[in-house]
Amino acid sequence: MADFATTPWLSDAQAAQKYDEAVVVAVEACAEDTAGQTCYICHGEGDEDEGLVRGCACRGDNGYAHVSCLARLAEDAGNRELRGAGGPGFVRWHTCGLCEQRYQGLVACALGWACWKTYVSWPAETDVIRGYAMGLLGSGLSAGRYHEDALSVKEAELSMKQRLGLSEGSILIAQGNLAYTCRRSGRHERALQIERDVHAGCLRLYGEEDEHTLIAAGNYANSLLDLERFEEAKALLRRTIPVARRVLGDSHRSTLVNRCSYAESLFNDDDATLDDLREAVTTLEDSGRIARRVLGDVHPDTAGIERCLRDTRAALRARDSEAAPPPPITSPAPLYDEDELD
Repeated sequence: MADFATTPWLSDAQAAQKYDEAVVVAVEACAEDTAGQTCYICHGEGDEDEGLVRGCACRGDNGYAHVSCLARLAEDAGNRELRGAGGPGFVRWHTCGLCEQRYQGLVACALGWACWKTYVSWPAETDVIRGYAMGLLGSGLSAGRYHEDALSVKEAELSMKQRLGLSEGSILIAQGNLAYTCRRSGRHERALQIERDVHAGCLRLYGEEDEHTLIAAGNYANSLLDLERFEEAKALLRRTIPVARRVLGDSHRSTLVNRCSYAESLFNDDDATLDDLREAVTTLEDSGRIARRVLGDVHPDTAGIERCLRDTRAALRARDSEAAPPPPITSPAPLYDEDELD
C-alpha cells in the first residue's frame, strides 16, 4: 500500500505547487467556453490573471468561476458544517452549488488539489477531514486521467482508514474508489475482485435499495463488462435497474449510467439478437433524452451515452440489412402501358 512516506507529492510542501499547476491546466482546457464570461462568485473582483472554468452541468451564462472562488465557497461550507451551522457542507468540494451536479475532468482535478491543499496541514492522520480530502484528491486525479497518481492516493487512503479502524461504511467507500481507479488504469481483474466485495458488503450493511448498494452494483457490472462477462453483467443490471429507477429516479446519474451499461452489455455480446440490439437502442435513446435535459449536451455522461447510441444504431442497421430478405425477382416494368399498343 502506498503511504505518505512513498508518495512525497502528497506532502504539504508540494500541495500548493500541484494546485497551481492544476488550475492552469483546467483554465486552458475551459478557455474556449469561458471567453468573455465573468465569475458568478466574485463578479470579476477576484484574481483577473487566474482565468475561469466551468466543469459541471451548468448551461447558458451560468457556472463560470475561478477555481479559487469555488474553493473558498467549499471551505466556507465545510467550516459551517463542522460548526453545526447547516448548509451543504463538504459536498461543495465536488458538487456545483448551481446545477447540483458533480464537477468533471480537469476542473474536478483542480478542486481535488484545492481541497488537499486546504486540509493537508490539519493535525494528525486521525483527522477524518484530512482523510476526506485525500479521497477527494484521488477522485479528482482520476477525473483528470492521472490514473497512476490517483492509484497511489487511493491506496494511501484505504491503508489509512484500515489502520485507524474506521467504520465499515467508510472502508467500503475507500475500497470502491480504489476499484474504480484500478479500472481506469487497466487493472481489471483486481478491480473486479474489489467491486464484488464492495457490492456484497453494501448489500449486507445497507440492503438492496440503498443508494450505496445501487452505485456499487453498477460499478461491479462495469467491471464485468471490462472483462467481457456480458451475461453476468446483464443479470446483475436487470436486478439493479428497476430498483434504481424506483428509489433514485430516472434522472439520477447512477440510474443513467447503469442503463447505459446495460445497453452496452446487450450491444457488445457476440450472441446479441436483433431484439437485443433494438432494446439497447431504445434504452440509450431514452437515457440520452434524460441526460441532455438534466446534464446538458456537453457533459461527459451525456457524450458517453450518445457515443454508445451511435455505435449501437450502426450495429442495428448492419444487422437489419443482413436479416432482410432479398428483394423478389420480377420482370422489368414496361416503358409504356400495353393498352396504348392498339
